[in-house]
Amino acid sequence: MTTDLVAAVDIGGTKIAGALVTGEGELLHRAQRPTPARESAAAVLRAVTDVVTRLTESGDWSRVRALGIGSAGPLDARLGSVSPVNIPVWRDFPLVEGVRGVVGELPVTLVGDGAAIAAGEHWRGAARGRRNALCMVVSTGVGGGLIVDDRLYAGPTGNAGHIGHISVDFNGDLCPCGGRGCVERIASGTNIARYALAAGWRPADQGGDATTAGVAAAAAAGDPVAREAFDRSARALAAGIAATATLVELETVVIGGGVSQAGEVLFAPVRRALAEYATLPYVQGIDVVPAQLGTDAGLVGAAAASWRESGTFLSRGEAGN
Repeated sequence: MTTDLVAAVDIGGTKIAGALVTGEGELLHRAQRPTPARESAAAVLRAVTDVVTRLTESGDWSRVRALGIGSAGPLDARLGSVSPVNIPVWRDFPLVEGVRGVVGELPVTLVGDGAAIAAGEHWRGAARGRRNALCMVVSTGVGGGLIVDDRLYAGPTGNAGHIGHISVDFNGDLCPCGGRGCVERIASGTNIARYALAAGWRPADQGGDATTAGVAAAAAAGDPVAREAFDRSARALAAGIAATATLVELETVVIGGGVSQAGEVLFAPVRRALAEYATLPYVQGIDVVPAQLGTDAGLVGAAAASWRESGTFLSRGEAGN
């Protein structure tokens, strides 16, 4: 029997997506469900297993050798459990055990969503060919994953690289994680919009759009308050990047997620602030680039992690060989 595919699932606070993935990173037989994050733990698991079941019903399921899952975290990959901040009904939830009823004894690899994005961008995206990279998602939260010495480094529990919860302001606001002044509490899309509105920005000129996209449009048009909201976010991101680079020596930082769609409104101040914060010789000159995989990054990355775990790499950029 030919087993030249892996199944991949990407679990987030708003949607659960799945696909079969080839060794070249091509996505086949997609399935998707909304995440019932405010219902019950069992309801969220049913949504996950429904997505996986739809994949098993494809004509190619017999070719699948393993399942890779990228989930919002934190998680414990050793135990196969997850406690996503944005899925409050899952706390220490035995996710791997929960999908066994559908996939049986098929090998299952569980990684955090930030690690999945890093694996995906390293395999098929903006970090391809780079041996040391930080890949970030800046959206309603801020997550990340690390590529170290050409391999995904997820850490013992699967949470390494979670830059969103580095504290960059020890007198800052309390973060939902329990810390203070976290990168996420300043730099996420939610907090960019919150800060802009509190500082007096009004979204009338953006058709009443009070979201981060509205703030980004206003900043691009030169609104000083909107620009300050993005500059503040950029400084927090740059401080977290500089701290990470000081520890692990990075070549490249890849930024994706909804906030990255602001383009140079975000990237230009991140690069300026990083030049101020990353001053030691070995952390200067880090490339900061947009992600390339878009909304498929989590699926491609979950597949990449699964290929890596199985020890099989079918094409170069090879899933973090």
